Amino acid sequence: MAMSVATKLQSPICEPRAILGPGGNRVRVSEDPKRKGEALRKPQKTTTTTVTRKPVTEVPQTVVRNNASVDSSCSSDSSSSGSLVKTVSSKKTLRRKGMRPAKIVPDSVEVAGTTSPKILGPPKRCDWITPNSDPIYTLFHDEEWGVPVHEDNKLFELLVFSQALAELTWPAILKKRDLFRKLFEDFDPSSVAQFSEKKLLSLKVNGYLVLSEPKLRAVVENAKQVLKVQKELGSFSSYCWGFVNHKPIRNGFRYARQVPVKSPKADLISKDMMQRGFRCVGPTVIYSFMQVAGIVNDHLLNCFRHEECNLNVKKDLKPKTEEEPERPSDQVLEKKTCLSDD
Repeated sequence: MAMSVATKLQSPICEPRAILGPGGNRVRVSEDPKRKGEALRKPQKTTTTTVTRKPVTEVPQTVVRNNASVDSSCSSDSSSSGSLVKTVSSKKTLRRKGMRPAKIVPDSVEVAGTTSPKILGPPKRCDWITPNSDPIYTLFHDEEWGVPVHEDNKLFELLVFSQALAELTWPAILKKRDLFRKLFEDFDPSSVAQFSEKKLLSLKVNGYLVLSEPKLRAVVENAKQVLKVQKELGSFSSYCWGFVNHKPIRNGFRYARQVPVKSPKADLISKDMMQRGFRCVGPTVIYSFMQVAGIVNDHLLNCFRHEECNLNVKKDLKPKTEEEPERPSDQVLEKKTCLSDD
């Protein structure tokens, strides 16, 4: 625009002279050199008047360049700001997605931070085991009581301990167990059956017999009967477990008051053992023997040992059942018929 105005003001005599003011090139070029000074002084007036009369329509090139650079910078800023907004918004969305992950959690799995941690206390035991119980008795409950036993010497030991319950408690017996094993030669029936009267009366601790004299005589006599059962049926274990078809009885009692002191099965075993010549084997003694030997599982349902003893049955009992196809209870019935015939 400025160049077009400059070409219109050119004269064939004088060389044109462009004046670029804030308002643009608006001064005519004079032919008389004397009026050059007047022409140079008039632009201020004309500039002020033109500024007041006409608005600015043309912008100098430098301003245009500056404006262009400013516009480009503004456009770049706007584009960069737009990208920044996008990244910030994307980060916000990522953060939101991170804070609320879409995960499917099973009901049995606890998510960290959502619930308060559970405080694990002592395991639930049978009601007769209390915080004041003797530690050796608690350990016996947790590891031995109710676990199925199939070894003859161990069964004979538990039978002796069940007979001793008439005079001692379980904690007292357990504290003297090592002494009992030493005096009764690890409860080997073949060794105990050979005890003489002198040997029998020497089973003392601090000047007192470990058990009453009738109980000691019963232990020696029962050892002799165990040897007879082993000779007849192969093992004392097959005799004891034969009454329950080699599978423990699983009671499901909830309260200690429901646990009996004897049962019909204990009555049956007691009668058969007394007929064979065993002594001090009443139904109460036999039921205690069945409990401690795992022939019956009397752990309460809420006791952690109830299921553990059932698992021990699957591991330990099934192989022995396959090795012993013959049921001793059938032979017991045959002997009863023979006795009745006699």
